[in-house]
Formats: sequence, C-alpha cells, structure tokens
Amino acid sequence: MVRIILIHPGTTSYTQEGRIQGNLDLPLSEEGQTEIAQLAELLRNQGIELLYAPESEPAWQTAQKIGDLLEVKVKKLERMENLNFGLWQGIQIEEIRHKQPKVYRQWQEQPETVCPPEGEMLAEVEARAQAAAARLLKKHPEGVIGVVLPEPLASLVRRALTGQALGDLWKALGMHGDFEILEVNTQTPTPAGA
Repeated sequence: MVRIILIHPGTTSYTQEGRIQGNLDLPLSEEGQTEIAQLAELLRNQGIELLYAPESEPAWQTAQKIGDLLEVKVKKLERMENLNFGLWQGIQIEEIRHKQPKVYRQWQEQPETVCPPEGEMLAEVEARAQAAAARLLKKHPEGVIGVVLPEPLASLVRRALTGQALGDLWKALGMHGDFEILEVNTQTPTPAGA
C-alpha cells in the first residue's frame, strides 16, 4: 500500500481571474505563495518521504516551496505536461460557458469527446497520466509520496490510480492550494479504465 498525497499547485493570476491555464507557465501569485506556506503546515505530519512535480512553473514552484518547508526532496515528473487547451488558454471559463454553451456542457458531461481549438484531446493527456502513475507505483510500492499536479492532469492521475470518475472538470480547473490523500493498493492490478 502506498499513500499518494495529490497536491494542487497554488494560485496564479489566471486562477484568480477564472482563466484557463492549461500548460502555460505562470508563476504563483502572492496569494499562491501564502497558500502554499499554509498548505505545507497542513502536510507537515503526513509523513511525505518525497515530492514529485512536472516542470510546469506553478507545480514546480509549489513542490519546491513545500519541499523546502518540510525538508523533503523534490523530483521532476518526466513527460508530464498538462492538457494543452489551445486557443482556450487565457480565456475565462465563464466566457466559454456564455459563448459556447453546448461545448461547455459537453466538456462537463463527456470531456473525452471535446478537443479545444488547436489543443489536444483528453486521451493524449490520460495516456501520459497512466504512464506516470504506473512509474510511480512501480518505484514506490509503499510509503508516502506527494505529487503536485494541476487540473485536469490531477483528475486523470486520480482516475488512473483509483478508477474514480473524472467529475466536473470545469470545477476542477478552479482547484488550487489543497490536497487529497489516495490510498493505493499496489498488490492488485491497476483498475479497469486506468
């Protein structure tokens, strides 16, 4: 059994404005810096042995700051890039909801069927998430690790590890500066659909 603490990066200016960030590199805002300091205190007694994060600026900054505060080593998650939302990156979620209500609803109900303009399909990111989850489980069949991931990448990794449904990815895009604990039995095969 391994305990994976799935951590959302801190707030950026895009998060505060309700904008889609996707795979854009933006630094943590002042609020994000404060959030992460508070988050590190909440994580202090979780027994995290190692932190992982992709190279995206908000995730890497979050992992570095938590690692420094908890005195835990941080490693890069190779080949883990968040969803490329293409022309949606930088647009407010509300703007898509008002101007493209059918596409908005489709992304909410069946995100696997939507390709953002000049972006990529969720299946491409899911393949990266599944590969990363498999590598993490192979490397850490037990213990406690922290993994800092932005949305929707975090939801896809959660699904790969636990088989849980994706849920509302529009809501998930607003998640920041929090964490959830996943208990993963490494003695059983990865759930179907993962």
